[in-house]
Order: sequence, then C-alpha cells, then structure tokens
Amino acid sequence: MHSRRTVLTTAAAAAAACAASGPAQAAEQAAVRPPSASDDRGGTAARDRLRRLISGMTPEEKAGQLFVMRVYGHSATDPDPADAEANRKEIGVANAAELIARFHVGGIIYFTWAHNTRDPHQIAELSNGIQRAGAAQRVPVPLLISTDQEHGAVARIGAPATLLPGAMALGASGSRDDSWTAGRISGAELYAMGIRQDYAPDADVNVNPANPVIGVRSFGSDPQAAARKVAAAVRGYQSAGVAACAKHFPGHGDTDTDSHVGLPYIHHTAEEWERLDAPPFRAAIAAGIDSIMTAHIVVPAFDPSEDPATLSHPILTGILRERLGYDGVVVTDSLGMQGVREKYGDDRVPVLALKAGVDQLLNPPDLAVAHAAVVRAMKDGELADDDIDTKLLRILLLKERRGLFADPYTSRRAVDRVVGIRRHLDTADRIADRTTTLLRNDGGLLPLSRRRERRVLVAGVDAAAPTGTGGPPTDVLARELTGLGFTATALPTGPKPSRELIDRAVAALDEHDAVVVATYDVTADSPQRALVAALLATGKPVVQLAVRGPYDIAQLDGVRAGLASYGWTDVELRAAARVIAGRRNPEGCLPVPVMRADAPDTALYPVGHGLAY
Repeated sequence: MHSRRTVLTTAAAAAAACAASGPAQAAEQAAVRPPSASDDRGGTAARDRLRRLISGMTPEEKAGQLFVMRVYGHSATDPDPADAEANRKEIGVANAAELIARFHVGGIIYFTWAHNTRDPHQIAELSNGIQRAGAAQRVPVPLLISTDQEHGAVARIGAPATLLPGAMALGASGSRDDSWTAGRISGAELYAMGIRQDYAPDADVNVNPANPVIGVRSFGSDPQAAARKVAAAVRGYQSAGVAACAKHFPGHGDTDTDSHVGLPYIHHTAEEWERLDAPPFRAAIAAGIDSIMTAHIVVPAFDPSEDPATLSHPILTGILRERLGYDGVVVTDSLGMQGVREKYGDDRVPVLALKAGVDQLLNPPDLAVAHAAVVRAMKDGELADDDIDTKLLRILLLKERRGLFADPYTSRRAVDRVVGIRRHLDTADRIADRTTTLLRNDGGLLPLSRRRERRVLVAGVDAAAPTGTGGPPTDVLARELTGLGFTATALPTGPKPSRELIDRAVAALDEHDAVVVATYDVTADSPQRALVAALLATGKPVVQLAVRGPYDIAQLDGVRAGLASYGWTDVELRAAARVIAGRRNPEGCLPVPVMRADAPDTALYPVGHGLAY
C-alpha cells in the first residue's frame, strides 16, 4: 500500500496546475434548457400541505413511502412474460402498478438488467405508467424514479441518450465547468425520461489504487479537487431539475473489499477522515444537494460496535446530521448487497437503518419482509411516529422541489427535444477531448503518422460496455482511427489472452505498421503483460491505452507510448483515438498517482502529470 500522506501532500498543487482556468463555455451551457421544475427548498405552505398528506396515511402507506424498489419490465402494466414471472418470484406482484398498489412504495429504481431501459421513449412511457399508478392510490403520491447514471463505468441508459465521460475522466480534465456541464446535460435528459433522482455524483476520494468497487467512479485522490468537481456536478444535475445524490457516505475510497460481496473496513482515524473523506461531502452539502447515499462499510474510529455505516447512528446522525449539518434525504445503498446483510437479518436491516438516520430504503432483497418489519416496528413503538413523519416530510419535500406534485409526467416530445440531441453529443465529445491523458511518449512515438503507420492493428480487451449499447472497445477504436485516415483492424484478445491469441496478434502485426493495445486493470500476474511484451518484441510501434484505471502502465515494462482514457464507453474511446491520430492535443492530467510496481510507496507518475504534443 502506498503512503497516502505522501501522495496527497503534492496532489492539490499539481491538480491546480493542470486545472482549466477559463470561464464556462457559454455555448455548451446554453445547449441545455432548464426544465420547469422549481428548485425552491419548500415553504411553509408546502410543508403544511405535505404534513396533511402524511397525516392521512396508514402505517402501511407510510412504511411504503420509505422504500425505493426495483421492478422488472419495460412497461408498468404489461411487462414481458419473463419479467412478470421474475416480479412474482421476487416481489409477489406481476408489474410495477401492482407493486405500487400493494406496497405503496415511494420510489422505483431503474436497472438495465431489469429491462427498464430499452430506449428513451420506452423509458418515458414506463415513467408515466408508474406515475399513473401512484396517482391511483388511496392517498395519491407521485413516485421518485431514480437510476445510477454516473456515466463512465456505471451507466444504466445508453445510446441514443448522451453518454458522457465518467468522474475520473472529468477529474483529468481539471475543469469544474466540464463537471457542471456534464451534470446539466445528464440531468436534463433524465428529466425528459421521467427520472427525477440520479445516484450521482460519486463523492468518494480514491486514495487506494486497488479499490475494487470505486476506482474510476471517483473524481480522484485529492480531496479538495474532488470536492470542487462534486459541487459542480451537484449544481449541474439540480439546475436541470434532477435530485443529485452524493455517495457513499462516509467515504468508500480506501477499501480493498467490494461491499457488494463483503463488508469493507475503513481504518482512517477521525483526523484522516476529516482531511481525506469529508471534503467532497461537505462541498455537496454546501451546494444544496438533495440526497446522500450511505456506504455499507465499517469505520471503527466512529462506531466501535462495527455496524456498517448504513446502520450506524453515530455515523449517520452523529456525523452526517449533527456535525455536517445535513438535513436532506439520506438513502441507503442497495440493501441487497452483502456488506449490509452480514451482521443482521433482512427483517432487522431496514429498521436499524431508519433508527440510524436513513430516510429512504433502497432495493431490499425481500420487500414483503422488509415492509412488514418496518410496519411492525412502527406499531410496536420501536420507530417513533414523529421520527417517521419527519422522514416522510423530507422525502415529500424533495418530490415537491423536483416538480413531481405539480406535474410528474413527461412526453415523447420532451424526449425528442432533449435526449441525445446533436448539441449534447457534440458537447460530450468536446469534454472528452479534454480528458485523455498522455502518460509516456518516449522518442515522440505519438501521434501516429498516416504516412509511416497507416496500417494499425487494434488489439486488447473488449470489456462489455457499461450500458450494453456501445463498443466493443477494439471495434470503436478501429472505426475511429479508420475514419481519421488510417486503415485499422480490430483483433480482440480479451482480459486473459491465451498463448494462441498472443501468437495470433503477433502474426497479425506482421501485416500492420503499428499496434494500439487496450489494457484493463493489469496486475502483476495478468496475461495482458505477456501480450504487450510479445507485441513490443516485434519492434513495431506499440501504443498502450488503459481503458479503465490509469495504473496499468506501471505493470508494463518497455512501453514507450502510454495513455489513459479512464473509461471504455464510445465517447472516451473516440477521444483517445483522436489523440493517438494527432487530431487533438492530449490535455488530461492524472487525478490520481500511478505508483511504481516495484516500489508502491513511490509515484511513477504523480497527480497532475500529463504530457502534450
């Protein structure tokens, strides 16, 4: 493990040196029209009206409003038979409308794997169907529809919606304007599809290169730089009418365990937390963020009981509510993740989360069990009526603020006016052009020349696109390079290339002048190292492109030209191809350090490093 103090000592100055200093691009900001939703924080009249609404609810209805639930299918009333069967098996209902009628849930979360996100028009109609079901309840309440559209490594909605660079790529651009603009565009498109809450931006400070769950989802390793980007993104999303959500409190950036499959520990002292983890969350709160998501992590310095933060009163109430002064909505990370289920049963987890300071309970594995447990705790007095009503008021005020009580519906026209329009796509490309980072360029190997290196082989990893709609990466790179005047051929070799595939790539290089090899999370024992070594041994020019974390080059001896794109969606790969071809000057700077493989306490490339042509 590298020394975080050493890494972060120079991070702020280096990042500041790399940061863009110009004003926001007026044309890009003007490309997004503000929606009609009010950003008013909720006046006395609204509070009184919402309190009356709450007073008319039964315990079952109140409990339901605290849950945000998954549901399978592209339609609220007529999902495909397989999706209806999945709903019956997991939830006991056939579709979203039945889910709302039975459990009175306050929100629905969209997932690609739940078949909620086929295309923008379908998403908008699904949203409208969900809102019609909410309006048909005994106590009509609009639903807060949400998703994880972080962009980069985590995105639920793909093309033809606009895909933007992810957080670490935006960190590499050094521009707060880019973070604001990306949030604004993403928020406007989500709004047009009926989605009013996005579980973004990621506010974790990624000080651990081995972090298996955050990585490029973070803006970087410098807390102050990350804080500036988080605040800009929050303002961008919420200026478009969509509730932003900073995650994962109190900070998931220094874990080596994935909370989806285990329970991570953060061993920061209180002072280290204040310096490393707190700044982005403080910045988000100062920016007026609507919601904050909890982390299923243990922080012994704050809670010696070793309860995960999601269930920790000292962390959620003592620190988030009292020390940081946050009074917005607190939502759990998914309650189906192993990190929150290791210590308590699925019936106790939602009750303990509410007692700790949570308002919204996200995606429990068994909604019937969780809902019944909350109702029982309310009737038994374990959950006080006043406390539950306060939570409901926070949630309903968020819905009021995001325009749901005024008009929860959208339309095909709204989708056509906003989603994936040319101005947004062009802006995404311009932002991406400021993110690609040139780490090494010995002997001026880059940019490639259309005269000397016209025939280009593109080999390496074809990681599945996060949305399932783009890629594969080698094809995207080959198409873009061909469009830029090269003759490029894709030869995917995968994350664990066999000897046969390696030999095939070497043989193919005989017919080409240079090779671009896409790498992905290279480790000391990764077969990708053998592939790169074999390509280098041919003597042909080899360009290495890290398509996820920028750390790969530390494991690849002999590479003369190495770049980082921080993502493998089309927009990031096309930008990298333009840099490789010399159509764009590389402008990105590392937002995290790349440590030496043989001396992990020493930076090979520090924060702020980035070459230009």
